Amino acid sequence: MGTQRKKNTRAPRGAATRITAFFCAVCMTVTGLWISAPGASAEEAKTKTQTQQQQGGQTKLDLPAKSAILIEGTTGKVLYEQNADEKMPPASITKVMTLLLVMEALDSGKIKLTDKVTASKHACSMGGTQIWLEENEQMSVEDLLKATAVVSANDASVALGEFLAGSEETFVQQMNARAKELGMKNTVFHNATGLDADGHVSTARDIAIMSRELLKHKDITKYTTIWMDSLRDGKNSLVNTNKLIRFYQGATGLKTGTTDGAGACLSASATRNGMDLIAVTMGSANSDERFASARKLLDYGFGNYAVYTPQVDQTKLLPVKVLRGVDTGVAVEAPTLQGVVIPKGKEKEITQTLTMVNDVQAPVEKGQVVGKIVVKMGDQQLGEYPVKAATAVEKLSFWVAFGRLLQALVCG
Repeated sequence: MGTQRKKNTRAPRGAATRITAFFCAVCMTVTGLWISAPGASAEEAKTKTQTQQQQGGQTKLDLPAKSAILIEGTTGKVLYEQNADEKMPPASITKVMTLLLVMEALDSGKIKLTDKVTASKHACSMGGTQIWLEENEQMSVEDLLKATAVVSANDASVALGEFLAGSEETFVQQMNARAKELGMKNTVFHNATGLDADGHVSTARDIAIMSRELLKHKDITKYTTIWMDSLRDGKNSLVNTNKLIRFYQGATGLKTGTTDGAGACLSASATRNGMDLIAVTMGSANSDERFASARKLLDYGFGNYAVYTPQVDQTKLLPVKVLRGVDTGVAVEAPTLQGVVIPKGKEKEITQTLTMVNDVQAPVEKGQVVGKIVVKMGDQQLGEYPVKAATAVEKLSFWVAFGRLLQALVCG
């Protein structure tokens, strides 16, 4: 799936292509049944309840992958890792960055889904997995986005990069710049496709970082969750290279990749019960092993962790006394507390402590910190959130004080 081992000659379009795609879809459906049926699987229950070996304080999973990581998408918390910082060829998982830059351009209004992209000779020469673009053929940004996300088309990916930056070379510079901004410390891109190239490397941790960033653009899952679709008015069929989309409950994406140098790789995302997980596996021997690794990671996450969102008791957020101010007190407010990842069954151990100052000297600025809420699970601090003044309070001047005193005497 998503194999990019060598350049291909263009295949014919039309009926033969549709028949081939249909046959592939049937094969994927039959062979993919082992991956997961909808609902919680026996393997997930086993992962949750079995006594597992410990290695350095971390549960040890038997993953058929050279490196891997599992993170919770909303918080970024790492739930499991295995050689997560080992530099390796990332294959087509590279296209997560391509997709990210496209989504950012769309959301900023720089480009539109309906914009027409003209395929260059360079884009059409990519080989590997492709949609067989012809030189000067025009296709919409949306169709190219779909082809990149669903079937990992190299020609579509390069065409999008050229459309955004003028050339693949300039686009790759933008990819590396964005990687640096995101804190991807061990990643260097040399192309927009993931085809093997000297020095084109990344890590499971870095891929998880950019995958998390991509999933912040909610519209991307309109494409990464497509199982089957078509292009060119139905003349060319698309079947997702990611089997988990069809066979894993809650799967939302994200990207497969396979080359001779990288082996079989996958960035898999899924959502259940309000928790978003991203599992990255790299360097598996074959496609089945990468899906098995990702599924085991996701099962482990959903089976053992939950997202808990603390709620603020608003009745305890009382005004704070203001000294020498035009008002004698100031109302306070707390932010919406962010969710935290905790082991399942630990919800009853969560405590909140509200600490407030006794008083504050005027002038008081709006947003001035006057207290804090600390959330703990047992002795472990999960989060600290500021309580702030809801309004500003000016200092009481002599003349304002004199006027109030005079008014009190007159009205007395």
